[in-house]
Amino acid sequence: MFDSDFLKQLEYLSLLSKRMFQGQLLAQRRTMQTGGGIEFSDHREYMHGDDLRYLDWNVYARHGDLLLKRFQEEEDLHVYLLLDVSQSMEVDETFATAEAADPPKFKLARQIAAALAYIALADLDRVSIVAYADGVKVVMPLVRGKDQILSVLRFLEGLKCHGERTDLRRTVGEFVGRAPRTGLAIIISDLFDQDGFREGVDRLRYAQFEPHVIQIHTRQEADPKLLGDVQLVDCETGTEKKVTVTERKLRHYKQLFETFVQEVETYCRTHGLAHTRTTTDVPFDAVLLKMMRAAAVG
Repeated sequence: MFDSDFLKQLEYLSLLSKRMFQGQLLAQRRTMQTGGGIEFSDHREYMHGDDLRYLDWNVYARHGDLLLKRFQEEEDLHVYLLLDVSQSMEVDETFATAEAADPPKFKLARQIAAALAYIALADLDRVSIVAYADGVKVVMPLVRGKDQILSVLRFLEGLKCHGERTDLRRTVGEFVGRAPRTGLAIIISDLFDQDGFREGVDRLRYAQFEPHVIQIHTRQEADPKLLGDVQLVDCETGTEKKVTVTERKLRHYKQLFETFVQEVETYCRTHGLAHTRTTTDVPFDAVLLKMMRAAAVG
């Protein structure tokens, strides 16, 4: 899945993001702290014991005031990729579990995660990947530097879809307790969460993380081509149900799905969160370009 051509695409996206943003794709959310950096911040009055090297002698010469220069110290951004590895991510275009091939949702999700990780690492940010389903399943600890991309790709390739259900609220509760520092929290998921996704994202917001939601689904999930008697199986709970799909029921399902999509978009817009929605037939680099354009406009 991550061949040499894929790596070339990552390098191109990284360079493009720097051109478009004169910095990071990931929103230039660096933490600024007053310290011994190089960018001037403001002045404060001199106090006994302060380092005389930081006295503003120009101000003293003009006004006789003893003022210390303060500088901003730039900290690297922490980027956390919360990747959904629940069973619903393994469903293919025909609603059958694709065990032999790369499931399209899961493949695209990992490609997007790899691309975002590469761009962040190229910009000297710190990156961690949190695979979740009914809770945190496995974590790749924070890494830094472009030379770590191969370990990121190996981690992503080794992931499998598992878990009895999707529970973002519980996942975030576990994640927040482990994260060494706040930062950008990018959720990559179909958002098919039995209890809803809002509580999980809300907990991220309340804990001072900056959530970004990337929603992936297949075109069949939005517009299924089913009619007649069918047996539906919930791929996460195993619940089975025999139904007769009529044109009216199909229209009702499509309306429900569109309502679900609109609710996600409305929630993110209401709370000022970045949101990207895509189907699995869109190449990962096109998804990243869409994100870049949206961020540039925002």
